[in-house]
Amino acid sequence: MNFRERTQEIEESILSSYAVQSKNSKGRLNKEEECELRTCFQRDRDRIIHCKAFRRLKHKTQVYVSPEGDHYRTRLTHTLEVSQIGRTIARALRLNEDLVEAICLGHDLGHTPFGHEGEDALNKICIHGFRHFEQSLRVVDVLEKEGRGLNLTWEVRDGIVNHTGNDIASTLEGKIVKFADRIAYINHDIDDSIRANVLSEDILPKECIKVLGDTHSKRISTMVRGIIDVSFDKNDIVMKNEILSAMNDLRAFMFKNVYNDISQIKKENIKAFYIIKSLYEYYMKNVELLPKELVQKIPQYDIDKIVCDYIAGMTDIYAIETFKKIFLPSVWK
Repeated sequence: MNFRERTQEIEESILSSYAVQSKNSKGRLNKEEECELRTCFQRDRDRIIHCKAFRRLKHKTQVYVSPEGDHYRTRLTHTLEVSQIGRTIARALRLNEDLVEAICLGHDLGHTPFGHEGEDALNKICIHGFRHFEQSLRVVDVLEKEGRGLNLTWEVRDGIVNHTGNDIASTLEGKIVKFADRIAYINHDIDDSIRANVLSEDILPKECIKVLGDTHSKRISTMVRGIIDVSFDKNDIVMKNEILSAMNDLRAFMFKNVYNDISQIKKENIKAFYIIKSLYEYYMKNVELLPKELVQKIPQYDIDKIVCDYIAGMTDIYAIETFKKIFLPSVWK
């Protein structure tokens, strides 16, 4: 018995009957020989951590574009917080932590520069629209490793593409990630907004705070317990009604007062939208200036899709510098 088989034996003895055991995975798009050390979900986690798209998350906006301060969340730190929350829930419910972690780490790989403003921009101007969760799946299936993709398991891919929106993941582990993502961003976006003097503790909705808690950590603990207490030993992932209602009300408050607010954030978002739109229009007219590896994909995919791939893969910094290089005059030397 090798190390992977020992881990699979442990999974069989300790995991819930509702958990996905790695030995029962539906497999990969392209069949591979099993690793002697790691289960298939552990391999997926490692492939995601080592891929280029994961590294680029450190320079992609969560909410605040180009903030002056080291403590604001980026798309990478958001991803890590989602992973921590997801694993906590999975462990308490005796579900597969490795599967949850792999989905969490890969769920935002397809996110654009400038956060959801970048996503909205591409969705409005691209011919076929744009949704970051679909792009995350495209990253791991098609774009990484020079077009070979990461060849992840079916369960991880299912969790990534269904982590948000109306569709629901097929596994309990995937359903955990949808909750973990929301718990993470609601709470850390409040924290960042208070740091940015956009919000203050005293204007947070009092009824929500009464139910969820008056600190960052208390609110996360309440939401996590609200899932664990009612989902233990059940074939579903749900949250206690009172806590779910308070969480949704707090999320609505954030959309009204932060995400969609006409403020200094919105002013920067308008600039971000203009950069994305300008880059898209430029490359649609100058396709030959795209990287060679993308130009080679044009016979296989629409030009619109290839341009979207290129722009969505940019970091904030790279998008701004590319915009300057194309549209602003250079200093004469």
